[in-house]
Amino acid sequence: MIRFDRVTKRFPDGTVAVDELDLTAPTGKITVLVGPSGCGKTTSLRMVNRMIEPTSGAIYLDGTDTADLKAAEMRRGIGYVIQHAGLFPHRTIVENIGAVPTLLGWDKKRIQERSMELLERVGLDPSVARRYPSQLSGGQQQRVGVARALAADPPVMLMDEPFSAVDPVVREQLQDEFLRLQDELDKTIIFVTHDIDEAIKMGDQVAVLRVGGRLAQMADPAYLLTHPADDFVADFVGRDRGYRALSFQASPRLPLHSERTLLMGEATDRTDEWILVVDDEHRPQGWVEPSRLSGPVTEADLQRGGTVARASGSLRAALDAALSAPSRRGVIVDDSGELIGTVRAHEVLAAIEDADRPELQDDDQAGSPAPDPAAEHTPS
Repeated sequence: MIRFDRVTKRFPDGTVAVDELDLTAPTGKITVLVGPSGCGKTTSLRMVNRMIEPTSGAIYLDGTDTADLKAAEMRRGIGYVIQHAGLFPHRTIVENIGAVPTLLGWDKKRIQERSMELLERVGLDPSVARRYPSQLSGGQQQRVGVARALAADPPVMLMDEPFSAVDPVVREQLQDEFLRLQDELDKTIIFVTHDIDEAIKMGDQVAVLRVGGRLAQMADPAYLLTHPADDFVADFVGRDRGYRALSFQASPRLPLHSERTLLMGEATDRTDEWILVVDDEHRPQGWVEPSRLSGPVTEADLQRGGTVARASGSLRAALDAALSAPSRRGVIVDDSGELIGTVRAHEVLAAIEDADRPELQDDDQAGSPAPDPAAEHTPS
């Protein structure tokens, strides 16, 4: 557990970056610090490992005042991930990952085994082990940064906007991968971001800071979205917080419809409306307009604008799938990614209205397709 007790940081020019901050980051959970520029997010983070020293107050690490610990030794027990990975450019990837274990005096075989294990854990191919950071993409470098932070198996991790320097698709992949890792590792994490969507996705609890480093509100993401403490928090969280709150509301049984589909390489004689293309395992690949096809479906014909939602997922995901699909039919899959049906936005909205009326729900599994005998697979 990490606890801030009336922590203040005042710089020599008189600027107050953090002002009597009281905050607790529970063991095994992700606490996200979020807020506008100048609210003291990064300063607060860096005071935990004493890269910045507090002016007053105390920070406790599992009950021990960090001021009583030797800074260098303490830092070796805290994983630290920053925005641009911060890798050593003249060391190989495996050497970068093994940096802290090397400082701790681990033997070379153990360092090698641990580094290769972590490469796999963060989703990198072992073939990159002997490459240098400049030979990797930004997303790969960030994965290496996470692996390096985990190398000595620290109980605490500090993450300062670790995924903000990569494109949105890679960023989402890194977020998902890290949440998967956290499910396995249960680290105590303080995570800094300026992005409220990332905060809501990543945090077990979210601390919203005001300019000047004062805590405006700390709550779990669902409560923060539905019960902002004041106008500042409400404005920061955003006008669409009601939509975001749907992320924490599991989909009830939706009236899914069977969907007529095409396999890649098939042709159709239809000319009227959108058709969903699937692969050999019935996983959605994209939509096509029959009137624009000149022959069998190819990759170039696919419209991939729509998102795909899982039946076991949230109402937000189902609604987004319906709204973003070029056909206006949201694609719903099971947990293996196989198509089970489609749903329209008005049907999801009806489910949202009914979600708080348990007498309208049944015990059937969410997302069971409604019978639609007119829809079928398009033959080759």
